[in-house]
Amino acid sequence: MAEIVIRNTNERITGDENVRNFLNKYEVLFEKWDASKLNTDLQNNFGLTDEQKEEVLKTYDYEIRDLAARRGYQIWDVITLSEQTPDIEEKLAKFEEIHTHAEDEIRAIVAGKGIFVIKATDDVGYFNVELSPGDVISVPENTPHFFTLMENKQIIAVRLFIEKDGWIADPYPDPTFIKQA
Repeated sequence: MAEIVIRNTNERITGDENVRNFLNKYEVLFEKWDASKLNTDLQNNFGLTDEQKEEVLKTYDYEIRDLAARRGYQIWDVITLSEQTPDIEEKLAKFEEIHTHAEDEIRAIVAGKGIFVIKATDDVGYFNVELSPGDVISVPENTPHFFTLMENKQIIAVRLFIEKDGWIADPYPDPTFIKQA
């Protein structure tokens, strides 16, 4: 179940409907997939092989194609990150830089947990969207944000793209951003 933490006030927003309503204000898509559809052997395996990633895509084929048809996504893949991932700290450092994209950044979390940090209006500032299995989020194009893992550093997510080149980030230097420990 997704939760939101507004970073400058520590206000926490819980409950799918409350999360959805808050995110709608910033044109952030929030949907749910059935996380229990995924084979339990895959749910607990954060070092998936290419064949296992294909199994994840087959499991969620209907959901992926439905979302792609509604929002214009052309390609998709599975990303898995954990302590097993070579150079995980370097990858996280790259992910944790505020950036924008010329297209939406969408993730469907199928196992593990992650956090999108998104810039809202000046009065709200940045907020965290803590994501769990079954949570689907799409950060709109040109919205400053970054993604990181939670303390256990384990995630499996389906990524969808409009551009065939996939994930292309444009740095967004923001001196007002305060990184939290």
